Amino acid sequence: MSTVGQVIKCRAAVAWEAGKPLSIEEVEVAPPQKEEVRLKILFTSLCHTDVYFWEAKGQHPLFPRIYGHEAGGIVESIGEGVTDLQPGDHVLPVFTGECKECRHCKSEESNMCDLLRINTDRGTMLSDGKSRFSKDGKPIYHFLGTSTFSEYTVCHVGSVVKINPAAPLEKVCVLSCGICTGFGATVNVAKPKKGSSVAIFGLGAVGLAAAEGARVSGAARIIGVDLNSNRFEEAKKFGVNEFVNPKDHNKPVQEVIAEMTDGGVDRSVECTGSIQAMISAFECVHDGWGVAVLVGVPNKDDAFITHPVNFLNERTLKGTFYGNYKPRSDLPGVVEMYMNKELEVDKFITHSVPFSEINEAFDLMLSGQSIRCIIRMED
Repeated sequence: MSTVGQVIKCRAAVAWEAGKPLSIEEVEVAPPQKEEVRLKILFTSLCHTDVYFWEAKGQHPLFPRIYGHEAGGIVESIGEGVTDLQPGDHVLPVFTGECKECRHCKSEESNMCDLLRINTDRGTMLSDGKSRFSKDGKPIYHFLGTSTFSEYTVCHVGSVVKINPAAPLEKVCVLSCGICTGFGATVNVAKPKKGSSVAIFGLGAVGLAAAEGARVSGAARIIGVDLNSNRFEEAKKFGVNEFVNPKDHNKPVQEVIAEMTDGGVDRSVECTGSIQAMISAFECVHDGWGVAVLVGVPNKDDAFITHPVNFLNERTLKGTFYGNYKPRSDLPGVVEMYMNKELEVDKFITHSVPFSEINEAFDLMLSGQSIRCIIRMED
């Protein structure tokens, strides 16, 4: 029976209030409107950003809400005006987007779409300011324009990436957020040369992806910096071959790294969001050619303080968003890198749970046991 144009009833994991376990509910998902697509989600993954907003830290809490933004699925139906996707296409929904019309999308130098760039406060669709989710006639808010903790979801077409249908969705779904963010920060922004040295600050999923980028680039020394030494053994799988725990030293970590590397590393990538780590990542690169790239999101009141001489001595500081990838233009190519065995994704996936046990994925992440936990929508 065709569901096109119909309201679909399906299961979704609803967050009714901050920090409380998600509740599997039957919700109604409205048909896609203009420039929208409705997706059947097959696999989704838990990212730390979901946990952060579920805990309602540092932003405007919005509940009830359906979280989730790393996922893979199939187009179920398309709304008016959608021409480059068809029902049955294999896709990755992405928390940002590419409208292909704004100045950012038309620039080769930017991926920060004016229309679809990340907006954590918005809980409704762009076209009409309404939610496509409801229960008992009451709306449930969207998250990051994706809301993948639902068997069906509705997204703006500009946030949906068509990929090779041969790619296993249970693997490549993790490329739609954290892996591309870290990997792209290294290969697209830091651009380490073969044989160079790279320091990675923070060895969570994004930092490990940044390390993988350094490994693929042929860096000789990949130095992992983390306050949790328990992360060091796992990081070896991603090419990290030296380790520094700042707590083990009685001097700033940038000085420790400078001593290890005869004046500083060639490149550094910061993936923590800690303002002190950001400053250390900049100050630990070599003068004359060193480049530091910031990935982590700081607290809103943080200030980056360093002496201007660090810039005058020809150190470069850069920032990046989503690894500088344009979602619709670039993500299919990253999937092909995986298919061609140029990028290893499987080692990021440490756990898998059925949708009915989604709260276990939160427990695994909060206890530091998982890098990425895949949630199978069909139990």
